[in-house]
Amino acid sequence: MTQHRMTAHLLWQLGRITALGFCKDKQNIVYKVSTPSVEENKQNTKHYYIPIEGGNPIEIEKTDGILVNKNQSPDGKYLLSHQEVKLQNVLGKDFYPELEKAEVQIYDSLNYRHWDTWNEGKFNHVFYKENKEDATQIDIMKDELFDCPQKPFGDDEDYIWSPDSKSILYVSKKKTGTEYAISTNSNIFQYELATAKTTNLTEENLGYDVAPQFSKSGILAWLQMHRDGYEADKNDIIILFQGIKTNLTAHWDGTVDSFIWSEDSQKIYFIAPIDGTKQLFEIHLPELTKMLPQINQITDGYFDITKLIGLNNNKILVSREDTNHAAEIFSYDLMEKNWQQLTNINTEIYQSLALSKTEKRYVTTTDGKKMLVWVIFPPDFDASKKYPTLLYCQGGPQSALSQFYSFRWNFQLMAANDYIIVAPNRRGMPGHGVEWNEQISKDWGGQVMNDYLSAIDDVSKESYVDSNRLGCIGASYGGYSAFYLAGIHQNRFKTFIAHDGVFNTQSMFGTTEEIFFNNWDFGGAYWEKDNAVAQKAYNEFNPINLINNWNTPILIIQGGKDFRVPIGQAQEAFQAAQLRGIKSRFLYFPDENHWVLNPQNAQVWQKEFFKWLKETL
Repeated sequence: MTQHRMTAHLLWQLGRITALGFCKDKQNIVYKVSTPSVEENKQNTKHYYIPIEGGNPIEIEKTDGILVNKNQSPDGKYLLSHQEVKLQNVLGKDFYPELEKAEVQIYDSLNYRHWDTWNEGKFNHVFYKENKEDATQIDIMKDELFDCPQKPFGDDEDYIWSPDSKSILYVSKKKTGTEYAISTNSNIFQYELATAKTTNLTEENLGYDVAPQFSKSGILAWLQMHRDGYEADKNDIIILFQGIKTNLTAHWDGTVDSFIWSEDSQKIYFIAPIDGTKQLFEIHLPELTKMLPQINQITDGYFDITKLIGLNNNKILVSREDTNHAAEIFSYDLMEKNWQQLTNINTEIYQSLALSKTEKRYVTTTDGKKMLVWVIFPPDFDASKKYPTLLYCQGGPQSALSQFYSFRWNFQLMAANDYIIVAPNRRGMPGHGVEWNEQISKDWGGQVMNDYLSAIDDVSKESYVDSNRLGCIGASYGGYSAFYLAGIHQNRFKTFIAHDGVFNTQSMFGTTEEIFFNNWDFGGAYWEKDNAVAQKAYNEFNPINLINNWNTPILIIQGGKDFRVPIGQAQEAFQAAQLRGIKSRFLYFPDENHWVLNPQNAQVWQKEFFKWLKETL
């Protein structure tokens, strides 16, 4: 078969799989596949199920009646759901009904917008009703100005039934306005159907409490971060057994992504970042309070496990991906220790492609630590040639730089265009111990910048790297990194690309919606003149203060609905570059948020990305 290379157009023809869960017979997995249509500028979605032992997928029109319904109470009597409830006056016409055409919003506190949506006084509430036609819905959060599911990304995983069907557990951050914007303190609440009484099960913990899940024997587990305001704190698994709470992962030097219970309630399986990948682990529950639980890594390899779907006998069903392959559903045999790929949404396409090669490399940092660096090579790589090379700066700033498959920052596509990609697991990355992960907080322009330069300098020594054609690219904190490195790189790089990056830490603090993030990572507010940590963030670590050192072309990309890193950041950067006579371009997407989701916009993004590199590198 002729081997082609990945293209931007082909990337947006790939199907994107989402596992929905088991069929009621537990012998099949239900999933949906969303395939972008660039021509129609939308996603087309189909549903399927496939046997967990492998076989041919069967398309289905709808999942009702086929899929296990987690929102039905275990005794079958009740159904759970959620919907928005209008509870607060915000719009001009809320206050002045006679002026119904007025386009006005009135706020007395923060949290007036979140992610990409303005607050219109509506809140997500959980409802239950009897499992029969025309039953009355009961709002278990009646008149509360709080959300469940949590905004912006929560769904029905934020609420569950107790095993005895007598209560509902749900996740909510019961704060409003300015208090909501400066805190991460969500809790798990238990609502008793018989008494309509609500109890806070995690009141003593001040950070995140999320993802409640019961074992078959009735033990409650959930994920917990300890510190309020720190969204990237170590994520631990907590269980509640016979009235006693136990942290199962407190002694383990890592952070948990997600988990599921074993069928016999004796183990918990979880996903966690480790050494530049995301792998499957297991916890053996001990005789509680008598010994530390045993934690074992189960899987290993150059791939990411991205979702735990479920267990059936000795097999665990997951989504898995790597830098050359978008996610597919796999089965892992816990006894035989082997993999079986169940879905093949994009297999035929990948079989026709020449794939890039990924190499794991370790670089010594300026403070003497060993740092993992992924190096991705073009298909048909020839070490006798010289290649332009891109330093990729990950966002977060504390998200794993692993074997992920992105439909925007796609290493396979970059490599297919004959670029080498250098992707360092710099300070701030989970998967290398809690200390390494935390070292970026309050030190955005510190050691991490040396880590970046150590990585690109090390790889640039190779004969196949064209050290005169180095670029630096990134989004979010990666965009900040590009802005900052543009002021300190000492002519290493020939071009920069910054997407939705922080350019001015002071105006970022003044316009972003999740204040807790900046309070934690910057150490406080810019007006705290006696706060040395904060002042360092707003002065020494502020890219705007390095603008006099800029001398390199830069492409600046921004989403108009990005309230996390608002548009002013890009405008300030572009205006400064233009007025200083630096070759620069502003790529603006009015209808996109922190990401680029619309197919045609995504095509423009890719075309402009590679056009810029061709012009400047």
